[in-house]
Amino acid sequence: MDQLDHPGVRLRDFIVTLDGWVFSSADYHHPEGVRGVMRYVPDPEGQRTDGIRNYRKYDFHEAYQYMDFHKPEWVQDVHVIPWDQVDRVLNPSDRLAEIWRSDPRIEEITMTLLDGGVPMDSMGITGSFLPGLQNEGSDIDFVVYGPKWFRARDIIDRAKDDPTSNIQHLDEGMWERIFNKRIPEIGFEEFKLHEMRKGNRGVVEDTYFDLLFVRDCTQVNKPMGRGIDLGHETIEALVTDAQLAFDSPSVYKVDHPEIECVLSYTHTYAGQALAGEIIEARGMVEEVNGHKRLVVGTSREPKGEWIRSLSLLKSASQQGVTIINADIQH
Repeated sequence: MDQLDHPGVRLRDFIVTLDGWVFSSADYHHPEGVRGVMRYVPDPEGQRTDGIRNYRKYDFHEAYQYMDFHKPEWVQDVHVIPWDQVDRVLNPSDRLAEIWRSDPRIEEITMTLLDGGVPMDSMGITGSFLPGLQNEGSDIDFVVYGPKWFRARDIIDRAKDDPTSNIQHLDEGMWERIFNKRIPEIGFEEFKLHEMRKGNRGVVEDTYFDLLFVRDCTQVNKPMGRGIDLGHETIEALVTDAQLAFDSPSVYKVDHPEIECVLSYTHTYAGQALAGEIIEARGMVEEVNGHKRLVVGTSREPKGEWIRSLSLLKSASQQGVTIINADIQH
């Protein structure tokens, strides 16, 4: 496949190679091949099936081990699939249009958003549902594109308080499951305080789902590029723009003497703060063309790196909410 056949491969699209390997796109820019992460490989003994053949699902670390052995030349910071090895691109919007009426859970989410004014072409579904490899325990990874995402998030948040809706809040057990999966540097109460405000997680018929942000075509611009590492630093700064806070990487423009923006490459800190709030962030300072930024999530499970909204913690404290290990005396 020539690159020009699919110039608009975006985050959360899936790519199927000529060998049948399935990758999730990890970027909006693919100059040397599709930048992604391997997710599924055909395997007669695999526990996932699309009705034609079986596949084995690989988690993040397993995927890199597999690729290091089978395709080491494709391994960079992510996996880079040469364009001539791409068989087809799976689009979340196209897939949702195909299946939304066939699954009552997906239909519930879709109809709730449609009734709230989110157009069908602004929605999609990714994760295991995109290549048709979901099983009974699969979560639902729902996509909304561009600024419509914020409307969708608010609609879902209201639906969770509507007794006539099948969309419900997460229970404590589900919050603990997510916390243990993310392994953040902040404590559970602080993690949950930030997450509940985000409003993009829910349960439908006992199935966990989340709303994932993807830029619309007008928001896709030139990549930031890789910087020169200058060392770890902890900063406090005022967030001036959080329009792309739920993207990957999350982007927070800040008012700071040295740092122009804070990026998070871990989903844990997506949407962690709002414009107008003071944040504390620790990560790697990078310099790119004379500009400095702070990068959080320099590893899959970032140790010693975080973003926390000091404004949110202070507000919770003033309302009498006790957050263990949350020092807000900054």
